[in-house]
Amino acid sequence: MSYALAFEPLAPWWAIALAAGLALAFLLLGAVQRARGVWARAAATALLLATLLNPVAVETERERIRDVAVIVTDTSESQSIGERGVQAAAAIARLKEDLQGDATLELRVVDSGKATAEGTTLIDAARRALADTPPDRVAGIVFVTDGEVHDAAAASELPPAPVHTLLTGKPGEKDRRLVLVEGPRFALVDQPMEIAIRVEDQGDDAAAPGRRARVTVRIDGAPAAEIDAAVGAVERFAVTLPHAGENVIEIEAAAGPDELTLLNNRAVVVTNGVRDRLRVLLVSGEPHAGERTWRNLLKADPAVDLVHFTILRPPEKQDGTPIEELSLIAFPTRELFEEKIDQFDLIVFDRYQRMGVLPPDYYENIARYVEDGGALLVASGPDYASPFTIYDSALGDIMPAAPTGLVTEQAFRPHVTAAGERHPVTAGLPGSNAGDEEAKWGRWMRVADAYPIKGEIVMEGPEKKPLLMLNRVGEGRVALLLSDHAWLWARGYDGGGPQAELLRRLAHWLMKEPDLEEEKLSAEIAGGRLKIVRRAMGESAGPVTITRPDGSTETVPLAETAPGRFEAGIAAEAIGLYRIQDGALTAIAASGALNPREFQDVRATPEPMTPAAEASGGRVAWSDEGVPGVRRVREGRSAGGVGWIGLIDRQNYATLSVSRTQLLDPLLAVVLALGLWMLAWRREGR
Repeated sequence: MSYALAFEPLAPWWAIALAAGLALAFLLLGAVQRARGVWARAAATALLLATLLNPVAVETERERIRDVAVIVTDTSESQSIGERGVQAAAAIARLKEDLQGDATLELRVVDSGKATAEGTTLIDAARRALADTPPDRVAGIVFVTDGEVHDAAAASELPPAPVHTLLTGKPGEKDRRLVLVEGPRFALVDQPMEIAIRVEDQGDDAAAPGRRARVTVRIDGAPAAEIDAAVGAVERFAVTLPHAGENVIEIEAAAGPDELTLLNNRAVVVTNGVRDRLRVLLVSGEPHAGERTWRNLLKADPAVDLVHFTILRPPEKQDGTPIEELSLIAFPTRELFEEKIDQFDLIVFDRYQRMGVLPPDYYENIARYVEDGGALLVASGPDYASPFTIYDSALGDIMPAAPTGLVTEQAFRPHVTAAGERHPVTAGLPGSNAGDEEAKWGRWMRVADAYPIKGEIVMEGPEKKPLLMLNRVGEGRVALLLSDHAWLWARGYDGGGPQAELLRRLAHWLMKEPDLEEEKLSAEIAGGRLKIVRRAMGESAGPVTITRPDGSTETVPLAETAPGRFEAGIAAEAIGLYRIQDGALTAIAASGALNPREFQDVRATPEPMTPAAEASGGRVAWSDEGVPGVRRVREGRSAGGVGWIGLIDRQNYATLSVSRTQLLDPLLAVVLALGLWMLAWRREGR
C-alpha cells in the first residue's frame, strides 16, 4: 500500500496562476499599508486557491512483478565429453540454491537441445525462453556451456540484461580432429577417386614438428586403405568404389597424445558410384518374336552399351554365296569370345543352339568368364531341349538345370516359388501370387523341361516344373529362363505381365547390382529414427548389433514384415554414424550432418561468449574454479565481480486498485473564505 498527494484543479492552471498572482499583489499592497485585516484576507485567499487546486489523497494498492532470470543449459553432444555434464549439473544446482528463496524472481531453466547442422544454438534457446517476456522484466541470462556456441554473434538481439557464462571443461584443453578437405559426391565405379584430408592437433603444441597420424579408410564398413599422414598438412589419397549407388566412406585418424574425444577424429563421405556404360552382348540364335523384347529392354537402359547379333543363317544352310555379297556383317566370333570377352558385363544367349557357329573352345572361354566374375543369361525355349542344346557344351558345367529333351506345350501362368518370394529378382512383382494363389498374369504357352541341379528355382511353370533358375558360379552368376514366351507379356496377351520389371531385375542381379543382393543389410535415418532392413533367403534373421556414435552398442531383434524381409527401428537422435552389423554384413547410416559443426572444435573456450558478457556487463567464469554466487543488484550497478554474478532488480510493480479522497470540500471552503473576509472587513471598519 502506498499514499500520495495529487491535484485535480477545478479551473485551468493558467486561470489559477493568474488569480494567485493578482491576489498576491493585493495582499502585498495591504501589507505595505499595514491594513488590519490582511492576515484574514490572506487566509481566505489561500483557502480559495487551495480549493481551486482540489488536493486529493491517492491510496494505491500494488503488487511486485517478479523479474525473470533464464538459465540456458548446453545439452549438445560436446557436453558429454569428460566431466562437463557433471560440472553443468553442479553449476545449475548451485544457481537454483542461491535463487530459490527470492520471491521477486521467476527462474526459468531451459536446455539447448541436440546440436543441429548449424551447431549449438544457445542464443536461440534463450530468445525462445524469453519470447513472452517484456525486456524490462529480464533480470539476466546465465549460459552453462563449454563455450562452443555457434550462434554467439546473435547475442546482441537478447534483451538488455547481464549475460553471464559458466564454462564447463578446463582451460587449455587439447584435441585431435580430422578435417575433410575434398570428397567427391559422384565417382565412377572401379576407377580411382581422390580424397583430400587434414589431421589437426589443437592446443598449445599443435604445431609440433614431425608429428604423424595413422589414418584408416573404410568403404561400407570394409577396410579400403591406410595412410601415414603428416599432422597439419593436406594429404591426398585415392580409393576405388566397389559398386554403384551409395558408398559410405569412413576416414578415421588414430588418437592423438591428448584426446578429448574420438568423435571428431572421423569424417564421412557419401559418394554415389556411377558405372561407366555397361557392355552387354546379346546373341540371338534365330529371329523370333521374343528377340525384340530383350533388345528393347537393354536398349532402353541409357547405362547399357548393347552389342547384338542375330544368327540369320547357320553354317549348315550355306549356299556358296560369297561373303562380300551378303548384306549383313559376319559374326566376329573370335573377337567377341576370345579377344574381348572380358570387356562385357553380361552375355545373353537368346534361343541359341550349338550349330557350329562357335567352336568348343569358345564355350570354355565363356564358362571361365563366368567363374571369374562374369554374368550369363540363357533365355531358352525348345532349343534347350534339342540335340544341339548348349548344355552339352562346356557351359553345361555352370548351368543350374539339365534338359530332359522334352518340351511342355500348354497354357500356364508363371508361379513364384517360396524361394522366389524371398529373392529380390522376383519378390513383390506386381500381380504375383501369394503362396498357393494363382498369379494375376497372362499365360505362357511353352516351357522346356529340365531337372534342377543347383541354384534357386524362383519361378515355376506347369506341374511345378522349373521356369526361372538362378545360380552363383565362382565369382560370377548364371540365370536360366526355360521359356521363350516372355514376349507374350510385352504384347499384353491375356492381360500381360511385368516382363520389363522382371527382365530388368534379372539383368541387374546378374550384373551384381547391390540393391538386388539376396543377403543384404541396409539402414537409413529419417525423422529421428533408425530404420534397419535385412533381406535374407532364410526364414529368420538377426538380431543385429548397433554401434551408436558414442561407441555404445545395442542388440536389436528383427521382425519379418514380408517374405525374406526383416525390419527393426530405434530412436537415433545423436549426431554421427550408426553402424549396424549382422555377421559379415554391415550397414552404416548417418544422423544429422555427415561432418557436424558441433565436433569441429570440442575444446572448452570463453572466446565466443566474451563479447556478449562485456557488452552487457556480465561475466564469464570457469565452473571448475568454483561456481560464483548470485546477487541482486539495482539497475545501473555492476553486475559481476570476483566470486559472484549479478541479476538486476527491476523494481517493477502492478497496480491492483487506486482510491482517491478529496481533502477540501468546495462548499465548506467558500463558506470559510467568506467568513474570513467578513472578519477582515470588520477589523478594517473599526
